[in-house]
Amino acid sequence: MRRVTEDPRTDEVPLLDELMPWSVAPLRFGRSWVVAPDVRTLRARWERLVGAEGEERERLFRPSRARTPASSVAALPGQATGTGRFARESGPCPAPVRIAHGPFDEQWLIPDHRLIDTARPELWRVADGRQLFAVEQGYVPGTGSGTAGPALLVTAALPDGRSPAGRPGRIRPLFRRPGGLEPNVAPGLLPLLSERYGHEVAAHDLLAWAVAAARPSPTGCRVPLPEDPAVWLAGVELGRRLTGIQLRGARGGDRPRLPGGRRPYVRAAIPARPTTLAYDPGEEALDLDGGRISPVPAEAWEFHAGGVRVLEQWFARRTAPAEPGSLEAIGPATWPQEWTSELLELITVLALLAQREPERAALDAGPRLTRGALREAGVLPVPDRARRPASVLDHQEEGPEGQFALL
Repeated sequence: MRRVTEDPRTDEVPLLDELMPWSVAPLRFGRSWVVAPDVRTLRARWERLVGAEGEERERLFRPSRARTPASSVAALPGQATGTGRFARESGPCPAPVRIAHGPFDEQWLIPDHRLIDTARPELWRVADGRQLFAVEQGYVPGTGSGTAGPALLVTAALPDGRSPAGRPGRIRPLFRRPGGLEPNVAPGLLPLLSERYGHEVAAHDLLAWAVAAARPSPTGCRVPLPEDPAVWLAGVELGRRLTGIQLRGARGGDRPRLPGGRRPYVRAAIPARPTTLAYDPGEEALDLDGGRISPVPAEAWEFHAGGVRVLEQWFARRTAPAEPGSLEAIGPATWPQEWTSELLELITVLALLAQREPERAALDAGPRLTRGALREAGVLPVPDRARRPASVLDHQEEGPEGQFALL
């Protein structure tokens, strides 16, 4: 296998892996029916599954090497779900939870560990009202900056870390413990930056800078650190705005709105079951089989993440045909109003982010703090303990078949 190399000048730009060292691989569901864009669909799928018996339940379940109806596993942290074998399950559907199902697509998940091949319990353990997740996007070879998309996204919902194309990325919680405790930052980095820039630098500031300044590379997401305090302040302020747009009102922020009262509206009703999505650049309109939404700025339509056009992927996930008789085939009979509202907000989010792209590009100039400088300061190499999840010694969780474990 050919070794990936980079320009030596690029190699001196720190990796996000060195600045926020604890990371978790993407979740692997093992069966797509556990995720849906709406809660009603998940409850209907659950009822269909627990109403089946024997071989039919086995078929609908879609067994894998990691999970079958006979699997015995612990409950996910923070979730009051059953831990008996699913073959015996007859109760109601657990309350679905909101997740970030890949870039810019918030959906719902049945948070039952018996249904998920690899759920990453360490992420669930630190997911709370103060946590933010930085989601490093997979590198997409052979794409320009316009089609690759952002290198780093941020969400308040628990992310699955899906990458539309290219290599899988990583999920990096901002804090290593619940309650906003113990920042996931290389030891010594925040004091070093505080000294360099002449004011206290907090973990949220570092995350904001990374959201604004991160760049993709074959060896991982890179985050240039400026020497100029004024550039740092400008980048942190920009990153806060970009983060607020992506959070869509979570954590006490405002819902995204385009300036000047310019906002997308439904100009012609969306049909009951649209199957195609097209863009009319002259009218700045999305066409959903005759349903029309406008104005839709061209930069929102052209916005890519992971090498894929975001609006097209969002639509395809809600309209792609499923195998008849499968749980995936259970869904809304008609296009729900809530999907229209989510689409209008997504258009706004993408337009606002695209408008800030020139400011992001400007952060890439000027002198930088190199990896060599971080080594001289003792920040690098990162100690192994900073790459491991923190232990949570006061948290009881239910194990398989109702047992309890102290972690």
